[in-house]
Amino acid sequence: MHYPDLTEVKKVLVIKMRHHGDVLLTSPVFSNLRRALPNAIIDAMVYQETTPMLEGHPAIRQFLSYDRGWKKLGWGRKLAKEFALLRRVRKEGYDLVINLTEGDRGAIVALVSGARVRVGFDPQGGGFLGKKRIYTHVVKTCKTPRHTVEKNLDALRRIGIFPGPDERDLYFAFSEEDRSRALQLLQGVESYLLLHPVSRWRFKCLPTDKVAELIKQLHAKGEKIVMTASPDAQEMAMVEEILAKVPHIPVINLAGKISLKELGALIAMSKALICVDSVPLHLSSALQVPVVALFGPSSEINWGPWRNSRARVVTQPFSCRPCFMDGCGGSKKSDCLSTLPVARIIDAIPI
Repeated sequence: MHYPDLTEVKKVLVIKMRHHGDVLLTSPVFSNLRRALPNAIIDAMVYQETTPMLEGHPAIRQFLSYDRGWKKLGWGRKLAKEFALLRRVRKEGYDLVINLTEGDRGAIVALVSGARVRVGFDPQGGGFLGKKRIYTHVVKTCKTPRHTVEKNLDALRRIGIFPGPDERDLYFAFSEEDRSRALQLLQGVESYLLLHPVSRWRFKCLPTDKVAELIKQLHAKGEKIVMTASPDAQEMAMVEEILAKVPHIPVINLAGKISLKELGALIAMSKALICVDSVPLHLSSALQVPVVALFGPSSEINWGPWRNSRARVVTQPFSCRPCFMDGCGGSKKSDCLSTLPVARIIDAIPI
């Protein structure tokens, strides 16, 4: 196998321009690069809004952030911003660049960097012409189900860095200030279940009447419930719809009111998290918090809890799942979630 000589690598750039959860699942890559290259400087390129997922990671020196708000500036100013970022990459003089996505933008960054070693996933015919030839080391994509953490680590394996079984943990950091702010928002409640029933993809969520029934049954058992969601308009609307069905239950609604770091603090302090396939699930893995993860059309093998012995996955034994579709037949509604019994969720709570 052709592995590159990494003995002279002094500067490394790792690129992951994807969503929040995807970025968090790259954290073991940085940890293992630090172990393999203890004297190298390691930087990360991510979307600006996803930097909190890796901020505080001890292996990362700095972030080179791409602001997706640039697309609102018009073509001229957008291109000026992008070229400025590319010039910065070139000026840094990286020796090793690892692109953890199949996207074109990361490939262009790798090319412009001038790095001696450029690692990227096989585009398998996708993207612009000649994209595969940009990389000195191409990572093959596993054809069978494989957790995203392992897929990210395959980029390191391709260049001769092999993480041990105990060197693949996620990492997420929050400050004491984040914890203090979270405590203030809890209004004195010390023991609670954290419910995060939303996702930017509605077809990955339980119907609102099921969530309301879950809240009713948990309340009847004497549980205090804290609910969270991002400030996204659709997620906020879903939370309001849920709460309108249980107006008599004192749910602490923190939807849209907290930062990602504060969300991490809330998860860390909770008795358990109940969520769908979304960012909080991955935070619970990083923080080793009990979690009940509800999976419908997406795959728990690819995206499920990672190295968390207190995690429970709840699914339906349907022959069609995971179908990886946006609801049954593209309907935006998933029967495997809409028929999921609430009792199975409650029975799975690991407390």
